Amino acid sequence: MTEERRAKVESLIEKRQGGLTVIVEDVTNPHNIAAIIRSCDAFGVQSIQVVDSSGKWTDFLRVGRDSSSSANRWVDVIYHESIDACAETLHAEGYEIIATVLSEKTENIFEADLSGQIVAILIGNEHSGASERAKKLADRALMVPMRGMIQSLNVSVCAAICLFEIVRQRGNDERFVDLNLREKLTERFIPKEATR
Repeated sequence: MTEERRAKVESLIEKRQGGLTVIVEDVTNPHNIAAIIRSCDAFGVQSIQVVDSSGKWTDFLRVGRDSSSSANRWVDVIYHESIDACAETLHAEGYEIIATVLSEKTENIFEADLSGQIVAILIGNEHSGASERAKKLADRALMVPMRGMIQSLNVSVCAAICLFEIVRQRGNDERFVDLNLREKLTERFIPKEATR
């Protein structure tokens, strides 16, 4: 590993956000998930939770390679067989699950305080959004306000906007520095001979 490459990887590790993940529920287009993985990497999010109740697991290292721009090598993809299993795991880890739902009763993401908690943003599928079960399991619901005739966004665009707003609100808050995550990523991405 060259010094330049090592410096780039160390910078990536230092900028990773603790306590932030994305849940994608039964998203059918692997290119959408790959684009979300790319956004996760761009905003320093280390993992994405993929709920696939159909059981037809997709290899995101192979499918969607162009959409992710190889970000799938830097972001952990964690699979769940159901939204219940995913929610149980994340709630046990202390995550607040926030569903993205377009409704007048839903809080506007740009008016919500997202700066103080560990968050899992739940993105529903391309056709019907978050399932009713997912909405019930969520702790909170947010929406990205629309001004046009079309009242929805592509799932990957919605995820990117949500991640941007959370990261913007967090700023450089030291509460989200995860030293254990940094250590694990250093072991994983920097060869031992490069750390001497």
